[in-house]
Amino acid sequence: MKLKPFLQGFGILAVVLTLIPLIAADFWWIRMFDYPHIELTLLTLTAIAVYFFRFEIRSWRDYTFMAVLVTCFIFQFYKIYPYTPFAPYDVGKPTANVNENSGFMLLTSNVLQKNKETALFIAEMKKLDPDIAVFTETDSNWELAIEEGIGSNYPYKKLAPLDNTYGMLLYSKLKLRNPQIKYLVDDSIPSIHSEIQLRSGEWIKLHAIHPTPPMPQHNPSSSDRDAEMMKIALEARDSDLPVMVIGDFNDVAWSSTTSLFQSVGELLDVRKGRSFYNTFDATSFIMKWSLDHIFVSEEFRASKIDVGSDIKSDHYPFYAQLYLQKELAKEQKPKLATQEQIKKAKEQIAEEERENSEKGPNGSSNQ
Repeated sequence: MKLKPFLQGFGILAVVLTLIPLIAADFWWIRMFDYPHIELTLLTLTAIAVYFFRFEIRSWRDYTFMAVLVTCFIFQFYKIYPYTPFAPYDVGKPTANVNENSGFMLLTSNVLQKNKETALFIAEMKKLDPDIAVFTETDSNWELAIEEGIGSNYPYKKLAPLDNTYGMLLYSKLKLRNPQIKYLVDDSIPSIHSEIQLRSGEWIKLHAIHPTPPMPQHNPSSSDRDAEMMKIALEARDSDLPVMVIGDFNDVAWSSTTSLFQSVGELLDVRKGRSFYNTFDATSFIMKWSLDHIFVSEEFRASKIDVGSDIKSDHYPFYAQLYLQKELAKEQKPKLATQEQIKKAKEQIAEEERENSEKGPNGSSNQ
């Protein structure tokens, strides 16, 4: 095989993989291409660099092909640029005179239900010592292990253990008010919602979610995931309290769905301006992306954000040290959601409700 045709095929592949996620469809095999965008950007950059050595000065085809690759790379980098240290913070740092009682560590961790290394996980939690923690993929065995390991440190809890990989547990050192377990799109997929009182006496609102991924073994489309995210976005938008949304979204930060969720909810992403903080796949050296998220309203500031150590899950824990500084909210206000964005969010909710109404009691179609 000649090198140049191979490089051209390599470049065409990068272009095709870039274009697929732009298709306005929610099929799993389209939405899955949202995930490896960092790897795709590096793939395109590699194609440009290598093809340069075979570039023919007098060939218009080479100029055209290189122009397409460069355009493709610029588009790819534009999508991930906000998650690099070159971009400005979405959530700024606290001021030097911040009230320490307004601070707390917030953590989300998908433990992997079949993971048997509970002692390793407990040791990590004792080291990080979060004030508020949401654990997903937690069944009754995980509930017992967490309760025995760190339960005495957390007087406030809301627990929904399940054996279907969608169990969720909320542990808090801070007082909970009106904690609720909701099933927003499916009676087997819980989410947890609660008001939380900080040590300063102020109240904030937490939404913890773990929607299904768009994969054939879970859901052949992304409609359930998208609808759950949009329902939370609309609720966050209307909240009278400073709000946080955390959990395993089964979606990457730069996807169109997460971008719409952030816009409609008028929320800020703690990652932006800092780094990717890839939390999945912890078992892979190359294929890594951000599936676990922490979004907050403009009243919050973040002093530290990071991923935890390997706990033998396919996810790393993800945490942030946050402070409530309402007086600085005007300095980092998100853009107001447009009517078109709100309309699109409501359409995604309506689409999910329509699909569910067409299903029988066993998930089969009524038609």
